[in-house]
Order: sequence, then C-alpha cells, then structure tokens
Amino acid sequence: MRIIKTHEINLDDLDDWTASQVYNGLDCCVTRELLDTMFPKLDEHTRKTYEFERELQGPILEMRLRGVAIDIDRRDQVIEEYADTVDRLEQQLYKIVGEGLDVWGWNWQSGKDLRYIFFDVLNIPRGARGSVDRHALDRINSYFVAKPIVGHIIAMRDLQKKIQVLKTEIDRDGRIRTSYNIAGTNTGRLSSSFSEFGTGTNLQNIEESLRSMFVADSGCKLAYLDAEQGESREVGAIEWNLFNDGRYLDACETGDLHTSVAKLVWSNLAWTGDLETDRKLAEQRYYRHYDRRFMCKKIGHGSNYGGKPATLAQEAEVEIGLVKEFQPLYFARFPSHHRWHEWTDNELRKKGHLITIRGRKRWFFGRRDDNATLREGLAYQAQSSLADYLDRGMLNVWRARSCQLLMQIHDAILIQYPEHEEDRVVRLVLQQLQFPLDLKGGRVFTIPYGVKTGWNWGAYSESNPDGLKTYHPGDKRRRQTSLNLLDRHFYRTYG
Repeated sequence: MRIIKTHEINLDDLDDWTASQVYNGLDCCVTRELLDTMFPKLDEHTRKTYEFERELQGPILEMRLRGVAIDIDRRDQVIEEYADTVDRLEQQLYKIVGEGLDVWGWNWQSGKDLRYIFFDVLNIPRGARGSVDRHALDRINSYFVAKPIVGHIIAMRDLQKKIQVLKTEIDRDGRIRTSYNIAGTNTGRLSSSFSEFGTGTNLQNIEESLRSMFVADSGCKLAYLDAEQGESREVGAIEWNLFNDGRYLDACETGDLHTSVAKLVWSNLAWTGDLETDRKLAEQRYYRHYDRRFMCKKIGHGSNYGGKPATLAQEAEVEIGLVKEFQPLYFARFPSHHRWHEWTDNELRKKGHLITIRGRKRWFFGRRDDNATLREGLAYQAQSSLADYLDRGMLNVWRARSCQLLMQIHDAILIQYPEHEEDRVVRLVLQQLQFPLDLKGGRVFTIPYGVKTGWNWGAYSESNPDGLKTYHPGDKRRRQTSLNLLDRHFYRTYG
C-alpha cells in the first residue's frame, strides 16, 4: 500500500485518483482521531444512541446498494401524460389572459411577466417582496379576478415538479437508489438524497401519484408497513408517563384517533358508538369543504406541537376564527397537552436538553425562552421516539433475513419477498417490528402497523391493479403486468 505524506505534498499537483485517495484517507484518519477524543465524553444516553446508529449501518448500506426496480414503460407513460396536461393547461391559460386581458406573447414561467399581469394589469397589491412564489400565489388567489390564472399556474408548476422527479436518472441496471444519512437530522430520522454515483434522489418524499413506477422484482411482491398514528401515540405515551393521564393515548388506541377526538370535542352530536358509523358522521361537512375529522387531524396535530391559530389557519387553509374556536375545546378534552408544553418549556429553560421516552438525548442551542425552541422541543420528543421505534424494528427485520428491505420512508418501510410466501413473511415481519415499551404503572406501549401489499408502490385502483391494497391473508390477486424485456435483461445481467 502506498504511503502518502500529506504534510509534504501539494494537493494541486496530484492527479484525480491520487487526490481522491488522499481525501478519503484523511477522512478516515481524522474521524478515527476524533473518536478517541469524543467517545469518553458520551454519557449513558448518547453512548446508546451511538451504538444503535452504528448497528443501523448494516440495513442502511444494504438498501442503498439494492435500490428499487423501476417500470420504465410506466414512468415514460406518466411523463407523457403530465407533459400533455401541461401543454393543454398552458394553451387554456394563454387564451384566458389573451381574450380576457388583451395580453399576448407572455411566458407563464417568467416571474417578470407574472408580476406585470398581477400587479400592473389586474392592480392586485404587491406583497412585501413583490414575489410570485407559491406563498404569494395563495395570497393573490384570494382576489376573484386572479383565481383562473393562479389555478393554472399552480397546477402547471406542480406537474413540472413531478416530471422532474420522474426524469431522475436511473442506474444502468434499471434500479433507482438513494443515499441515506443516519445522522442527517436532529431527531434521529433518516434523511436521503441522490446516491453516491450522482443518480437517484430523495426517495422519502415521493408523491403518491408517482409511486406506481416503483415495482417488485420478478417473482416478488411488495409490502408497505406504516406505523399507524405513530406521533400521536408517542405524545399520548409521554403524557401518561409524566402525568398519569391516559386520555389522549386511550383515544389513539380506539383505532381511529381523529374520529374519537371529534366525538370528544363535539359531544352534542348523535354519536352511536359504532366506529364506522361515527366516522361517517365525523366526515360530514363542517366548514366549507372541510369535515370535523379533518379539523382534528390537521389542526389537532399542529396544536399538539404548540401551533398558534394564525399559523395553523394558514397551513390548513381555514379561517383563523375556526382554529380559535377549535383549540379551547380540544385542550379542554386533553388538558395534559398544556401541561406537557409547560413541562417541556421548564426542561429547556433549566437544562437545555431533552431526553425522549426511548432514551435519545438532544441539546437545544436556540434561545431557551423562544417559542420556536419550545415548538422544536415538542416535535422532537414525539418524532424522535417514533424514529427510534421504527428503526429498531427495521434493524430486527434485517437481521431476521425473512425479506429484503427496499426503503425506509420516515414512518414506514417498504419490503419485498417471494410472492408465494406472503402470509408467512407478513406475519413474521409484523412481529419483528414490535418493540413494546414499559410505561409507568405497568402499562405496555406499542404502535401497530398497517400493512398494504402489491406489486408496485402506488395505490390500488382499477387503472393500477398491481398497486398496494390493504393486506388480508390468502390474497388471491395475481400480477397483471410484468417487467418489460429491457428490465428483464437488466435483472438477469446485474441480479
């Protein structure tokens, strides 16, 4: 092995290969030296986190190497469909603006042209920065004369983003890969980006409408296992441990948290006690096109983390008065939410760090009396606990070797297995994912997983019969589409 004395050379004089060797060698050596200095400083909590994250390198590396097969024909078909839709919307928009405002020859992708139409032609007041980004368009959309224009622009921008994702470079073997970062977030959640070879992308934020191009290998089937209401259950477990108050955790464990919350907040409605019937009642329109169940899901979740009415109203796209009406009812039913907020605030002010119920410790370096630090601390406790729960289960699945891990998507994992072994594999994996936590008072806390199976990652429908469908033992479905000839060639060549 060649010895390179880095203190005696000029890196600019090295060829690319030697420079890469020096770079990677220094990366390893300096990291090793830092370990000797930092390891003794770890306490019982941070040492366990360090050891756990080292263990995660096995499944993470395997997922990065394996990747996921792509149905190239399906991808190209969706790209063409989206591109055709953009063209159609573009022609409609130019006709609307041309015939309605007598403005021709402009470009909807030009910020300068959009500012001219909105602020000079339509005389809509400029925002603070005169911007026409998504937030600004939401504001402009409140003006009736701008609604058709804004609607077209938002739709076309969204479609272009989807096309860009679909055109992500795929590796030579017909698979797409991502690069996971175990230490990429403050909460312990994995982050992801393009692969080490410059291909792929962040596979944790792929929209539902784009997922059908991700497919199982030949002879295999996919299972998507999602931790149900995970963050909310973690909040309930925290409040049980701190205050011996199980009202929120009990509501989570009914099987439909948001309907249960609606029943508590709007107790005067004709609830029946039947879960399916009560859910339909909760989904009846309450405000504009929103229902009570939506209010409990969207605004209740934000309220858990200290969200204020103005912010939640903007995020949920409802009137601020509705949030102001909802929150007192919500907190009256779950008073430990406020107690937890106060406890977290005191911990941050006194200690500057928080330790989750699963033992992960984090220091907060923002101003301890800042509401932003408090909200960050509230979200951290639930999100970090859920991340550790899921990743420990994923590690157990990987060690058992009963299936192949394909992806980790924040609160869920995607696996594949020989399709004829589905019932056996799903049963085993559900057991492997469970890590019961003993709470105070002898209560045992677990988070259940919902399971959907199919041959591609998209949702099942008549137009996508191979999509994911709620799992039931003895599924008689058969794969309707197979990998095309090119994909089969890649599969045989590269395995």
